[in-house]
Amino acid sequence: MISIVIPVLNEAKNIADLLAHITQVSNPTNITKIIVVDGGSLDDTVEEVERFKRTHSNSNPCVELLLTEKGRAHQMNQGARLVKGGILYFLHADSFPPRGFDDLIVSEVKKGNNAGCFQMRFDSNHWWLRLAGWLTRFKWRACRGGDQSQFITKTLFEDIGGFDERYTIYEDNILINELYKRNEFVVIRNPLTTSCRLYEKKGVWRLQYHFWAIYIKKMFGANPEELYQYYKDHIAS
Repeated sequence: MISIVIPVLNEAKNIADLLAHITQVSNPTNITKIIVVDGGSLDDTVEEVERFKRTHSNSNPCVELLLTEKGRAHQMNQGARLVKGGILYFLHADSFPPRGFDDLIVSEVKKGNNAGCFQMRFDSNHWWLRLAGWLTRFKWRACRGGDQSQFITKTLFEDIGGFDERYTIYEDNILINELYKRNEFVVIRNPLTTSCRLYEKKGVWRLQYHFWAIYIKKMFGANPEELYQYYKDHIAS
């Protein structure tokens, strides 16, 4: 059984659509629950989740809302703590998994693949974003990121120690690094679709440059505070 954990912060425009999408493209017998973990949204995210819960109260899987402190690593760890076992599936609020994603995940775990992600594509026709999405089909470490989502057995997640909460950003990659070290990673080539909204806001080349800079800074030993400061200065600003 799969438990889906979705960390959110000011995602009122997306969250109801994502929840509806999940219920439409999955088999409810595979999914225990969907845990939406809000980190202090200032928009109507919480209200949108509560509205979805009311209008889908008799449907499966059930949706739970957890309110916690801001910080994606912290939010995902808190959501995972509500899950007793089985498979965890961490999903960003602007990433929409493919039809039958739950069957695909269960199939991989039955094969002995205890962690992995989906190939990704952006909701954009920009040639670079199309290429970047296509490259995610390969198992190269440089092609990984949180927008591809992350499935992992609860046992393996706890063995690693969960997400490293020292990292305000790059927390997905830290977990992925640990999985690669253990040779516990598979890429499912059915693509999920993720939003290009940040690329549209910041500019494709400018944003890609800063993402590469963060990756290289980490490779050369930058600590969590240095990475976050760079992110605040060049991406969040």
